[in-house]
Parts: sequence; C-alpha cells; structure tokens
Amino acid sequence: MSKGNIGVTTENIFPVIKKFLYSDHEIFVREMVSNAVDATQKLKALAATGEYSGSLDNLKVSVSIDKEAGTLTFSDNGVGMTEEEVDRYINQIAFSGVTDFLEKYKDTATSIIGHFGLGFYSSFMVSDKVEIVTKSYKEGSQAVKWSCDGSPEYEIEPCEKAEHGTDIILHMSEEGKEFLNEGKLSMLLNKYCKFMAIPVVFGKKQEWDKDEKKMKDTDEDNVINTTAPLWTQQPSSLKDEDYKNFYRALYPMGDEPLFWIHLNVDFPFHLTGILYFPRVQSNIDLQPGKIQLYCNQVFVTDQVEGIVPQFLTLLHGVIDSPDIPLNVSRSYLQSDANVKKISTYITKKVADRLAGIFKSDRADYEKKWDDLKIFINFGMLTDESFYDRAKDFALVKDADGKYFTLEEYKTLIQSQQTDKDGNLVYLYANNADEQYSYIENAKAKGYSVLILDGSLDTSVVSMLEQKLEKSRFTRVDADIIDRLIVKEEAKESTLSEDERKALTETFNSKLPTLDKTTITVEVSSMGEAGAPAVLTQNEYMRRMKDISRYQSGMGFYQQMPDTYSLVLNSDNDTIKAILADANGKDDTIEQIIDLALLQNGLLKGAALDKFIKRSYKLTK
Repeated sequence: MSKGNIGVTTENIFPVIKKFLYSDHEIFVREMVSNAVDATQKLKALAATGEYSGSLDNLKVSVSIDKEAGTLTFSDNGVGMTEEEVDRYINQIAFSGVTDFLEKYKDTATSIIGHFGLGFYSSFMVSDKVEIVTKSYKEGSQAVKWSCDGSPEYEIEPCEKAEHGTDIILHMSEEGKEFLNEGKLSMLLNKYCKFMAIPVVFGKKQEWDKDEKKMKDTDEDNVINTTAPLWTQQPSSLKDEDYKNFYRALYPMGDEPLFWIHLNVDFPFHLTGILYFPRVQSNIDLQPGKIQLYCNQVFVTDQVEGIVPQFLTLLHGVIDSPDIPLNVSRSYLQSDANVKKISTYITKKVADRLAGIFKSDRADYEKKWDDLKIFINFGMLTDESFYDRAKDFALVKDADGKYFTLEEYKTLIQSQQTDKDGNLVYLYANNADEQYSYIENAKAKGYSVLILDGSLDTSVVSMLEQKLEKSRFTRVDADIIDRLIVKEEAKESTLSEDERKALTETFNSKLPTLDKTTITVEVSSMGEAGAPAVLTQNEYMRRMKDISRYQSGMGFYQQMPDTYSLVLNSDNDTIKAILADANGKDDTIEQIIDLALLQNGLLKGAALDKFIKRSYKLTK
C-alpha cells in the first residue's frame, strides 16, 4: 500500500469543491456516468486503431445502490487505469493557486467543469469517502484500489478485479443519502443520461407477478437510455412518424407538432439536433425551457438563451454540439465565437425551412399560420436578420379569412386605401365579433380590414409602421369611417357653432361616469344614412396601453384612463330632432349613448339593466 497527498497547492480544495464548485449537487450523477461512458468509448477507439483486440460486446455502464452499506456505485467495463494513470488523472489537479482560481471563477462556478477535469471530484459533494477499483485493459495490468476521505490524503493498493474497467464507490454522506432513493436516482439518470452513447443500466426490468401480486425483477437489465437518438441519425433515413414518435417521447403530454427542422452541420462547427414548432393552444403554452442542450449526447441544460436566438427558445426539441462544453455559463456564451456562429446558423436554418414550406405547400402553410405566427412575429420583433428573411413568408389575414404576404396585401389595398397625403392606411380589428359593425362599415366603403388578434400584434403593427414606407395602421374603431382614410378635406357641418355647442353640452350632461374611462363628445357630418352616434377610441393611447402590458418601463400607461370620443352625426334625423327639442328627449339621448357603449362592451351591470328596461319601454 502507498499513501500520498493529492497534488494541489492548498488543503482547502475539498471545501471549495463541496461548497462552491457545483451549484447543484445532483450534477455529480451526470459527471460520474459521463466519465464512465468516456472510458468505454475510449475502448472502442483503441479497438479501431488495433491497440485493443478484445471483445466489445456488452459494453455498458452500471449504476447500483447498496442501502445497507450506504454506497452508490458507478461501474464500467471500459479502458480502466493503471496505478500510474490513477496518479496522473486522479491525484494531480492542475491549479495555479486557489486564490487565482476563486477570483477567476467566482461568478461562473460551473465553468470550472471540463477546464480542470474536475468531473470526478464532484463525487465529494455527496460522499464522506470515495473508492476507485480499476484495472487497465493493458495486458498484464494489476488492478488497484484508490481511496480518499475528502482530505488531500489518499491511499492506493493492489487489489483483485477480474475484468478491465472501473468501479467508483461513493460512501454517501448524511447530506447525500437522498441519492440512495431509487425513485430520485432514476429520475436523475433519466434527466442527464437518457441519450448517452453507451447503455446505462440501473437495476433490472420489472414485470407483474400474478401470484404474488406485485412487481418483481426479471433477469433483463433495465437500460435507461437510447444510445442512438434520432438527432444522431441521417435525415434521409427517417420518416415523419419517426420524428413524431421522438417528439412524443420528449413531451408525452404534448399535442402533435406542426413540423420540425433537423439540424446537421459539420463546418465551421459541429451541431446536430431537431427543433419542433409546437401546436399552440394558448399563450400559456409559450414557455421557454423546452429545448434541451446536449454535449456529445450528455445533457447540459434546458436554459438555452444565448445559444438559440431568443425567439426560438419557444420551440421544443434538442440541440447537441461538442463545441459547447459541459461548462456552460452565461459569460462563456456571450463571448464564445462558436456559440455566436451557432445562433446565427440556427436562425438561418429555421428561416430557410419556413420559406421552403411556404413555397412548396402554401395551402398547408396557411392552415398552420395561426399557430406559427406567434413564433414568426416574435422573431421579426427581436431579430433584425430574421425579419429580413421572414418578411417574404410572414402572412396577414383579412376579415374574410384570406391570407396574404405583406407585399401581396400592399398591392391589394394600394388603390383604395391611400390617403390624400400618399400614406397607405392598413385598417385592422383585433376582435372580429366585438368590432363587427366597424368592420362592415369599412367593407361597405370598399376597404379591406385585417384581423390582428394575436398577443404580439400590437407590437408588430408599430414595427411595420417603421419598416414599411409611408404606411400606418389604424384600428377600425379609431375614428368615424370618413376620417379613417382621409382622401379629401372634411365636409363642413351644416350646424352653426352654437348648435354644435348645444348638442355637445346636452350629451355631455347625460354621459355616465365609468371607471378609468374618459369620454369626450364631438359633432361631425357623417351623412344622412349614418348612425346617430359612433364611439371611437384613440389609436395612439390604446396602442401604448396594449404595448405596456408586455414592455417594462411603460407601466404608467396602464394608470392612464381609456379615452373615447362619442361622435354625433349632425346629418342624422334623430340628432336633428334632439337639437330642435333637447329638453324633451332624455330617453332618446340616453338610449343613443348606451347603444354606443354597448357596441364597445362598456355597458355593464346596473347601467345595462337600465338600458334593457328603457328599450322595452321605448317599444310600447
């Protein structure tokens, strides 16, 4: 037996590992299994070069629990280690000094992993003692046993081991005993190891015993992983059903995806993966964290901001790249050139795929548009390069349910919806039912109306006004129909200033008081066939309030009242009659006001009840 001190420059290394190195203690499971997988993969590589001529059958990694002994063991039948290799790989930790180490990595502890080969030492976060029993594949090698109790001191001695490979036995600390629970360990193995390249075995498969009426172990190994996941296979060899089955395996409770993108690139970086566009039932479904990041089939994180463009974090799927090591940290992602290239590549790949679907099967693309537009709109809002590509396949839908590209729609409305100043006016509604009469008035005028009812559409409208030359968007209830698109100077009202003032004061006196709502009264000429009054809502203030729901720093808009205008039609006979006999028309005035409020969803409670009773009275 020999003893020694682990080659570090301070005895404080183990407290650093236990308390600082890994923010999440469960990560040791990933490190232990991935190291064991590496050992078996190395044996394959040696066999390929002729340095190993033994059998490669039944290569695997096994994980086992011994609750009585309080141990957790990770075993592999890979290359193993000689005593000299144990000394080189386990006993020597290359630190220039813990002071420099702590200073350099104080903000990004996880970036240590990989840089210093400390994956093995994560075991000391949960163990009072760690033992390694290992035997090299090299002919004539002596098996050795290494042990350490979490201090820099270790012991190493010869031992017996029949086959090459390595067993790492963790004597779990009081804090680490939670990992001796089969359910918890199974969950962690499934999280971190379900796609590793070598079979990972945890216990035996079970089946129902009819006689004993309970689940019992069989003789078959319980392999918890798929060694050749779909993204590692050639797209040409896969069918649609393969992609759908893989999606179901990833998201058992999810609906069938709209479509998918298979990523496969070798230069200038290595990247594989599959991204799915999910079918969106509601905005609640749109949560980031559904893309899993892998490094050589080892799970890294599901927080992929910085690797995947922000708007694509709403997609589902997996990305695997050996150029993104296990030591993912925010500062690393921000500075790494490969990561930036990967993000750019993914954006282009997604845009190319969408453009291809649009061109090859537009009818199918239009059917999926209502689900797709949340992703595409978010992309155009947050990524300039994506907007440049997406503007050719982004669609808008009109009130008749027809779809157009931006360029197609511009051509459609140019002749009818250009105002006297040469501005192209896009009319839209965000609720086809509530704004039905406004839509119909616009259509009767020969105008087209878009339906923009998505959660991001208000922001998209503001963006398009900046992108599209001499264009503006106006909701159909923002003004009376003749002022939505002004093509000539407004007609002068036939009423005198005193008559206009009298009408305004009469209606003002009957306006109800609504919470956080301001209504002003004005008079305009809208034609004899026009309604007695129309309630319009200020476009600018309404839009700012809509945007402020999603944009920080604009909360003050939410405190401001909704602003409406009650526009009286000076050409209408009813309004003329009220003007001629204002004192005797209270019910009529209130009825006109309530009808305008009702049309805009502002008549509720007692006021609505009063309106209904008055309506019955007026029919007598």
